[in-house]
Amino acid sequence: MLQSAMSTKVVMFSVSSINGLITFQNNPDIYDWTSIEDSDLFLNAIEKSDAIIMGSKTYESNKSKIKLNPKHPRFVLTKNPDKYLTESVKGQLNFTNQSPTEIINSLKDNCRIILVVGGGEINSLFLENKLVDELHLTIEPLIFGSGKNLISQSLLKISCKLLKFKKLNKNGTLHLVYKINYEKN
Repeated sequence: MLQSAMSTKVVMFSVSSINGLITFQNNPDIYDWTSIEDSDLFLNAIEKSDAIIMGSKTYESNKSKIKLNPKHPRFVLTKNPDKYLTESVKGQLNFTNQSPTEIINSLKDNCRIILVVGGGEINSLFLENKLVDELHLTIEPLIFGSGKNLISQSLLKISCKLLKFKKLNKNGTLHLVYKINYEKN
């Protein structure tokens, strides 16, 4: 975990089915199956954040829904930032091929809260590099037969400590907040 004088917190924010899938089959649009309560929670987290990091796949599947705001700049990790030159908006939507450590180091002096809102590959990269302080996970009361996992196939084994939880609706959508404990592996 990287800490600065400002005390930056890196928060991984995700939603999954009961069985840990973050997409339904091959459909990357989570808004097809997530609750309004989760959407409200996510929008609130964006408002409290100082920067948002995602991968290019998450960006591609959500770009029509993204509302740019210079108070909450977005950073899209991609192997080919030149592909997005025409979509870049200075100070609001940035495309970079920096490593997770490089991007966190570049942001930490000016950010209190950085959201990581990627898919399995981005989530794994940030966890493997021990950059995530908290995991905010909404669990929707659904079971999917297939879809993408919260993390990509990896040798990760990370201990987490439940800090708080809340039932969001009568269907049983739960929001869980975990502290990541890299030392207890």
